[in-house]
Formats: sequence, C-alpha cells, structure tokens
Amino acid sequence: MIDHAHDLASVRDATERLLTALGKLDNASVTQSSRLPGWSRGHVLAHLARNADALVNVLEGRPMYVSGEARDADIERDAPRPMAAQLADVRESAARFQDVSALPADWSRTVELRNGITDSASRVPFRRWAEVELHHVDLGIGYELEDLPAAFTERETDFLAARFAGHPEVPPTRLTDGTRVWRTGREADTPGVTVTGPPADLLGWLAGRREGSALAVEGGPLPVPPPL
Repeated sequence: MIDHAHDLASVRDATERLLTALGKLDNASVTQSSRLPGWSRGHVLAHLARNADALVNVLEGRPMYVSGEARDADIERDAPRPMAAQLADVRESAARFQDVSALPADWSRTVELRNGITDSASRVPFRRWAEVELHHVDLGIGYELEDLPAAFTERETDFLAARFAGHPEVPPTRLTDGTRVWRTGREADTPGVTVTGPPADLLGWLAGRREGSALAVEGGPLPVPPPL
C-alpha cells in the first residue's frame, strides 16, 4: 500500500539534502554541464522547480504543463539564472508542492500526468521523490546512485521494472541484486535474459544513468531500456 504521507516526508528530506549541497556551489557551477546530455546544471535545477509546480497542477486538477513546448521554453528561460535565484526557486516551488499536498484530499483519486499518463494521486509524492533524488545525481556534484536511500532504490527499481513490463522492445528479463528479484520486458513463461548486479547499478541501468558495464548478463546481450 502506498503511504503518501511517508513519501512526502521523504521528498522533504531529499530536497533538504539537495539544497544543502547546492549552497556550497557558486554561480560558475550553474553554467557547467550536468550529466544529462545537452543540459547544464541550471537546466536541471530549472526543471526541478518547474516540475514541482507541474505536480501542483496535477494535484489541483489542471494539465501538468500547458504544452511540451511551453515546458521546454520555461526550462531554457530559467536555466541561466545565478545560483541564488536557482536555490530560491527550487526551495519555494518545493514548498508550494508540500503546501498543496498537506491539504485534505482524496488520495485514491486518479490524476493525469504528461502525455495522457494516469496514476493514483497517492503515487505523485513518490514521483516527485524520484525527480529530486535522480536529478541530484544528474547534477554531478558528489551525490551518486550509491548514496540514494536504500528504500528509494528498491522502490524505484520496482517502479521501473513494472514500467517496462510487457514492453515489446524489451526481452523477457530477470533482474536480481543477489537478494531480490524483479521481472520485466515481454511476457514469457521463463525469462530469456538474467541481469545481476549491485542495487545502484541495476537502478542506474534501468533509469538510463549507467550503461550497465558493472552488470553480469546471462542468456543474451544486456537489454536496452526504453527512454523514460
């Protein structure tokens, strides 16, 4: 069962870790490249702030973004700002998300995200948690996949394995960290490929953050997860 209150507390903790780390950076750091192709650190921070506002829209029953073009334009507009402005925006947009999430609501209702995707409102806090944690890693400022909370790593692996389950371009695949097991890809009585590795490397591969060189593969080549 999804505990949205627990996830909201986890979002708050992850955001504080991020803001503390950002407070040690200078303006030059904003314009430097992130680990995401074509994006500076300023792009990542602008996206995080606008994503918080977009999820407020979702919880209040409005479209997540006016359009894909408007989303991209907002990120480009906000990316060059100095660090103080970035910090304030990330902090204030995060507070708006927390404030709306604290209001009495039916957390079992269905909400609409981007591209027609729907989900339970109760899962929105976890989606925000994933944004904050993974993009903290994407900034390339010393926070790595191995630093993610273990509970988050397991749940995000659960989420991504389920997301790619039944995907026609992913072969039937068994994933394991030596203790836990997940299945993903096309349906089959038995998986064709088994992928084994540490939790951080499994998540990094599924989330498109690592190529999978640290993973052991049996039964075929390492599958290529679809873009998120």
